[in-house]
Amino acid sequence: MALRIVTPAIAGHLRRHAGLSILCPKSINNTLVRHCSIAHTLQVRNTIKKKRQDALLGGGQKRIDAQHKKGKLTARERIELLCDEGSFVEFDMFAEHTCTDFGMENQKFPGDSVVTGHGLIYGRLTYIFSQDFTVFGGSLSSVHAKKICKIMDQAMLVGAPVIGLNDSGGARIQEGVESLAGYADIFQRNVMASGVVPQISMIMGPCAGGAVYSPALTDFTFMVQDTSYLFITGPDVVKAVTNEDVTQEELGGARTHTTLSGVAHKAFDNDIHALLNLRTFMNFLPLSNQDPSPIRQCEDPWDRDAPGLDTVVPLESTAAYNMLDVVNGVVDEGDFFEIMPSYAKNIVIGFARMNGRTVGIVGNQPKSAAGCLDINSSVKGARFVRFCDAFNIPIVTFVDVPGFLPGTAQEYGGIIRHGAKLLFAFAEATVPKITIITRKAYGGAYDVMSSKHLRGDMNYTWPSAEVAVMGAKGAVSILYRGKSDVGKYEAEYMEKFGNPFPAAVRGFVDDIIEPRETRRRICQDLDKLATKKLSNPWKKHANIPL
Repeated sequence: MALRIVTPAIAGHLRRHAGLSILCPKSINNTLVRHCSIAHTLQVRNTIKKKRQDALLGGGQKRIDAQHKKGKLTARERIELLCDEGSFVEFDMFAEHTCTDFGMENQKFPGDSVVTGHGLIYGRLTYIFSQDFTVFGGSLSSVHAKKICKIMDQAMLVGAPVIGLNDSGGARIQEGVESLAGYADIFQRNVMASGVVPQISMIMGPCAGGAVYSPALTDFTFMVQDTSYLFITGPDVVKAVTNEDVTQEELGGARTHTTLSGVAHKAFDNDIHALLNLRTFMNFLPLSNQDPSPIRQCEDPWDRDAPGLDTVVPLESTAAYNMLDVVNGVVDEGDFFEIMPSYAKNIVIGFARMNGRTVGIVGNQPKSAAGCLDINSSVKGARFVRFCDAFNIPIVTFVDVPGFLPGTAQEYGGIIRHGAKLLFAFAEATVPKITIITRKAYGGAYDVMSSKHLRGDMNYTWPSAEVAVMGAKGAVSILYRGKSDVGKYEAEYMEKFGNPFPAAVRGFVDDIIEPRETRRRICQDLDKLATKKLSNPWKKHANIPL
C-alpha cells in the first residue's frame, strides 16, 4: 500500500474512502516524539537496572572473594542473614560520593560504602546500616554518613531500634574534614537516640580512630572473634609513639575488649554465629522507650516449683556456688542471654523471660571474688540497670554480696565513685524491681543491691540469707577486741545476725521464701507490678558520678 504525505483534511478523506496509510506532518511529529519517549524510557530503565546490579556487586567480585577468603560475609549477605527473608527495604542505593580530589571522580560505586534501610527481625521493624568493606575499605565519606543519619532520624521518628554492622577502615582520607564532620553528625544522633530507641553495634571488621566512638555511644557492642578490631590508634602508631610492639588482636581484638577493657559486651565465633545470636538478642528488647517490655507466649508453667534451688546454696557459708544455677532454675526454660560473661565475672547481668515477659537479671557471682563488688562489676551493673530502666524492662536482682572489694588498688582506682554508679542506677530506676537475697547481704553492698531502701518493690530472702553489717568473724574481732574467748562470741553473733530475721522483723524484706517458690513469686509480682507508675522529680538530667 502506498504511503502519502498530505494535509490533514485530505488525509482524513483518503482514510475513509481509500484505506490508504497516510502520514501528515503533525502525525509524523507525534510518532517521532512517541518513539523517542519510549527509547528514552527504555534507556533509563536499562541504566537503573545496571546501576542496581553494580550496587549489588559493591566493589566487585574480586573484592567480594577477598572478603569471603577472610571468613567474612559481605555487607548485603549480613543483612540478608539478619533480617526476616525478603523483608529488607534499601534506601539510597544510587547515592555516590561527591569527592573530586585525588582522582576520586573516576572511582564511583552506587551506594558508596554502606548499605542502609529497614527490615524485620522476627516480624519487628528495625533500621540497619551495614558498612561495605569492598568499597574503599568501608571508609566513611560524607555521603556514607548522610545515609546512616537518614535511617537514624527515621528510626527516632517511628520508634524502632538501630543496628550498625561495622566493617570500616575509618574516615575517608581523600575527603578530609568532610568525613570527620560526617562522624560528628552520627555521634550527635547516637546521643539524641540514647534512651529513646535501642542502639546496637556489631563490630565485624576493623574499627579505628573516630569510628570507635559511635559504637561506644550505643547501648550494646558485640564483636566477632579474630576478624573484628576496635582501637583509637593502630599498632603502627602505637609503635611510633610508645615503642610498644603489639598486634591488632592484642591491641583491640575481641578477647581484649570482652575480658580486659569491658568495651564490648560479647564476642561470637564468626559472622553467621554473630548475626543469628543478634536476632535472638533483639527479640528481648522493646522497639522504643514508648513500648512496654516485650511479652511472648510461654510454655514453661509460671507457677512451677524449682526444687533444685533448695540445695544450690552450700551449708558452709564461705563455700562458692554458681549464681547462674539460680538464674537458670528460675527463668523461662532456662533461657538466659548473658551480657559481658567474660568481664567482671563477680557480677552476672543479662536478659531472660519470666512467664513470657522480658526481664533484666542482675546477680552477684560467689564463684568469682566471692561475689564482692569492685570497680568493674559496679560499672558493668550500673550501665545495664540504666538500660533496663530506660526501656521499661523490669529488673530482678539476686544478692549474695559480702561487701566491696578492699585494697589499695580499688581505693586508688576510685571504688567509692564507681561503686556509687551502681547505687545511683538502682536508686534512680522506676521500673519494677524485685530482689532476692540468697545468702550474704553485708554492709553498704546490701544497700546498693536494689534494697528496699532504694525503692525496691518486692524484696525477699531465702532461709539461708544473712543480712548484717559484716560477717561474724570480722564483727566479733572488732566488738570483742582483746578478749581471749572470741570463738564463743562469734557463734553468738551468727545466731543473732546470721539469718534473715533482723531484716524481716523491720520490714526491710517482704517475706522469707523457700528457694523452690522463687519463680512463682517473681511471676506473680511482675503481673501485679505491670501497672506500676513511679516518676522521679523533674530535672534537666541527673549528674551520675562518672
